[in-house]
Amino acid sequence: MEQIVPKCSVGKRTYSVDEIRSILNIGRRKAYELCNSGEFKIVRIGRTIRISKLSFDEWLDNIEDNGGI
Repeated sequence: MEQIVPKCSVGKRTYSVDEIRSILNIGRRKAYELCNSGEFKIVRIGRTIRISKLSFDEWLDNIEDNGGI
């Protein structure tokens, strides 16, 4: 069976809420509060939330540079 491979490979562009929880080592409730805070860009697909990797990474870099939240 032949495997189909996309011609143009696009890197990961979003995080899930669980990935954000893992990166920040925070609880589920705090992760959702943060996602709904407007600090970075999110996309809602039905009930699913996806976080823009670029905007989250920039936000996190800024937080780290300023010594925390």
